[in-house]
Amino acid sequence: MATRWRDTTDKVLKFLKQYYVLITGAAFAVGGIFFFYVMIAYRGWHPTGESIFFGFLGNILFGAGVWISLNDLLNRKYGSWLPDDENSYPEWKEHGKNAGRIVCIAGAVALLLAVWYFSYLLTGGIYQTGGWHYNYSSGYMSILSVLFQFMIAGAALKRFQKKQLDYMMEQMENLNRRRLDVALEIEKKSLEKVSRSDQLRVDLITNVSHDLKTPLTSMVGYLELIRKEELSDTVRDYVDVISERAEKLKEMVNSLFSLAKASSGNIELHPEKFELNRMIEQIFADLDDQIRNSGLEFVTRLTEESTEILSDNSYFYRICQNLMENALKYSAKGTRVFVMTRIVRKEPGEDKLTEKLCMEITNTSAYPMDFTKEDIVERFARGDKARSSDGNGLGLAIVSTYAKALGGEFDIKIDCDQFKACVIMPMKVK
Repeated sequence: MATRWRDTTDKVLKFLKQYYVLITGAAFAVGGIFFFYVMIAYRGWHPTGESIFFGFLGNILFGAGVWISLNDLLNRKYGSWLPDDENSYPEWKEHGKNAGRIVCIAGAVALLLAVWYFSYLLTGGIYQTGGWHYNYSSGYMSILSVLFQFMIAGAALKRFQKKQLDYMMEQMENLNRRRLDVALEIEKKSLEKVSRSDQLRVDLITNVSHDLKTPLTSMVGYLELIRKEELSDTVRDYVDVISERAEKLKEMVNSLFSLAKASSGNIELHPEKFELNRMIEQIFADLDDQIRNSGLEFVTRLTEESTEILSDNSYFYRICQNLMENALKYSAKGTRVFVMTRIVRKEPGEDKLTEKLCMEITNTSAYPMDFTKEDIVERFARGDKARSSDGNGLGLAIVSTYAKALGGEFDIKIDCDQFKACVIMPMKVK
């Protein structure tokens, strides 16, 4: 008997130690519910002042219970979550949405009950409890209490989200340091082993590009929190500028990552048949707004022959898209841009005819082209030396790298202010 009593005592103490915060919050909430009960059940026995007093006490106690209990429940459900990569931000965002959805549902249900109770008072319920005081103060206090508790729950959730975001950023920074140390170690080895230097530089770019996504993820998260605050028009404009710059930086990091991955040969191709002319029409549709606002006239001269090729659709789409965006960024205003497709035929042998598909984009440059075709396809090389445009110098480098990875060729021809980019892909052998 004594042993069983000790075991029961130990279990109770263990339970209290494990859930003492939740029990404390529940105790405050029960106290608040008691005062709400007194305010509602004995509404005819209390004047307006007393009803407000009981409602005030109930809100203080119940609000404390909501704050303590909600924080404890969130910590128990999501406190053990450990961010480990750039995909942690969407996961964190989903956690917040789920918790916010539950709070909103609970608030909506409570508000419906409070409104129903107030309507009940209005339709005669005020006279059904006896007493001497016939007023609607308990109904007013019920609705105000629901709104007040919803604000407390929202504040507790927002505080937990910020705390979790700070923790995520701290963990990401630690992960970033470790990855950066690995990248620096790779760079050190590359200096010692010259024969492997090119490959190691590609690895370094890949790692650094990957690591840059971490602070960008944190920036986007904090910007979303800032947007929810009450901001002046000037501060909101600053936030919009920061968001725009962050998106441009994200685009550059993704381009650098893609370029490094393609340069290393570590890309997985998925060949499929598609029509190049149809792809060009799709790109025109996708870039329709940019083309309309560019002040340029696009002229298409697409061959009527079949332009079906076997290649990776997504990578070839990126090639065509980059060439089109390059023309949009660097063409002189009011000029024409020519987009052409044609079949090139050569006779490499005596009995076989090789067909190649050529796509050409010709535009008039808005800047002096004091560079060679070898220079312009280098990483970060730009025709606009003043850097007044939105380019990042990676577009043509990606085109050249992807074209080679797909088994094709990329060529550039410069004639005064005319800039012609040509992608040649093998079609079939007759």
